[in-house]
Amino acid sequence: MADFFWFSDEQWSRIEPLLPCDTRGIPRVDDRRVLSGIVHALKSGGRWGDCPEHVYGPKKTLYNRFRRWADKGVWERIFSDLAGIEGVPSKLFIDSSCIKVHRTAGGAKGALAHGIGTTKGGRNTKLHAVCDDKGRPHVLLLTPGNTHDAKVAMLAINAVPPSQYLVADKGYNSNALRLWLMERGTTPVIPSKSNRKVQIDHDRAIYRQRNVIERMFCRFKDWRRVATRFDRNIKTFMATIAIAALVTWWL
Repeated sequence: MADFFWFSDEQWSRIEPLLPCDTRGIPRVDDRRVLSGIVHALKSGGRWGDCPEHVYGPKKTLYNRFRRWADKGVWERIFSDLAGIEGVPSKLFIDSSCIKVHRTAGGAKGALAHGIGTTKGGRNTKLHAVCDDKGRPHVLLLTPGNTHDAKVAMLAINAVPPSQYLVADKGYNSNALRLWLMERGTTPVIPSKSNRKVQIDHDRAIYRQRNVIERMFCRFKDWRRVATRFDRNIKTFMATIAIAALVTWWL
């Protein structure tokens, strides 16, 4: 089992109470086995058929469970439940990272609706995240890769109660965002762009901690199905992101 993912007893004790319990008809195949197989597939980046059947069971069972729960929003709910356990931290950090879209995911109709946009680097999806000072994501949001960060900042930040500080880079240097944050009781720690006529001071000591969110994205992309998007449907890809987040940080 050394080369395959398997939920430890401690991890399973935390996630099992959050699983759906509204099963009707035939009982579900062993949850721990199936969910471990799903994580193995997403982390390794292989095909579903590459998951060893003697360890995780039939590939069809793994894929169907993953897709069915993705459509119902189960994975996102489990992530939200785990991420909300410790309350609101005093400092939150926001940033985004582009994810390359594989050709197998780029042919779907309504690409923009599925979070796929065209940039200079080709087709991309942008992952927006809000994390705490331990680098643990609290909010995750997908948009087309050509979406400006400041346009979705308020939406992402508003998903959690106000923190004492909000740390962001120059891409979030917006008067509207600063005012909105202060009205929420949050102190913005955002450096001004060099071409700004009136420079706004910020807490440089706190800003130096911003690398925690950069390290968070690096850990996300250790998961091969996060580093490259293979899923056409945005719900399916969001499920991949949620699973990576809850396994890496919240279990």
